[in-house]
Amino acid sequence: MRNTTVLSYEKNKVSVKAQTAAAILAIAGAVVVPQAFHAAGAALGLGSGLGAAFLPMHIPVILAAFLAGPFAGAAAGLMGPLAAYLISGMPAMALLPFMMIELCGYGVLAGIAKDIKAPAVLKVIGVMIGGRAAKAASILFAVYVIGTESIAVQSIWLSVKEGLPGIVLQLILIPVILHIVERSKDEKQLG
Repeated sequence: MRNTTVLSYEKNKVSVKAQTAAAILAIAGAVVVPQAFHAAGAALGLGSGLGAAFLPMHIPVILAAFLAGPFAGAAAGLMGPLAAYLISGMPAMALLPFMMIELCGYGVLAGIAKDIKAPAVLKVIGVMIGGRAAKAASILFAVYVIGTESIAVQSIWLSVKEGLPGIVLQLILIPVILHIVERSKDEKQLG
């Protein structure tokens, strides 16, 4: 029985090279995809509202973690927002550390959930709750312990309310992509 467990673990293990590639692609996605949303928002006269609504930085990070594991997810979650800020100035400096914590939380949790036998949509819900909880805890710590005034506690609920379209998009898109990837793996193994 023990050999079966080891074999199944080895089967699901992702190489360091693949983890690194996934993290780099997710970081690039965390820069490029939000810019596309911001450009569309500007063209439609909505400013950066589409980015806040559809949470485009979350998707590449969560996908990288589900596909390559918690290390790739954590790296993408920490570095994606930082790279986006250094390149585009977005997210705003006041939000940057909280987004880094939130997205790192998503990355770690999705990477851990990667091999859990459960419907993908339930895993995505758990990841989203955990990442949001990490962000909320960091904001509460910053406001009540450190005494920062650069962010308000109300921003926790406001970001959830503003991000509802993105939450729905993640609940649909991520499980579909994971299903396609799994089906492709199964077909390769059979063929």
